[in-house]
Amino acid sequence: MSLQPFHLAFPVHDIAAARAFYGELLGCAEGRSAPEWVDFDLYGHQIVAHLDPAAKPAGITNPVDGHDVPVPHFGVVLGWDDWHALADRLTAAGVRFGIAPHIRFKGQVGEQATMFFRDPSGNALEFKAFQDIGQLFAKA
Repeated sequence: MSLQPFHLAFPVHDIAAARAFYGELLGCAEGRSAPEWVDFDLYGHQIVAHLDPAAKPAGITNPVDGHDVPVPHFGVVLGWDDWHALADRLTAAGVRFGIAPHIRFKGQVGEQATMFFRDPSGNALEFKAFQDIGQLFAKA
């Protein structure tokens, strides 16, 4: 079975801010759109920002490896070099990280590079990478 793109629709309080964040900062090509929504190509996956002027971020977190991981969140597993390039670009752009780029589970099963940050509407995103993609679903 080949991996198929996922689709995710999520609320944003400002379409222009979403375009700047996803389109300009993250480099996601824009697809179809209307005044109330816009499609983005997030590394081959279809995400859709839908206007909800009352959108508010969730405030729940779960402890993972000494960090408070925001719930819900979404993102993509990138290649190792692509993850580092994105981390460098976001750092240079002054993005405020909820969890700064680092290596989680260092020396353990599932070791991964990870970072968390929020879009202008407060949606939490996580981007991660594995030097060994075979560790993606590995159990200790």
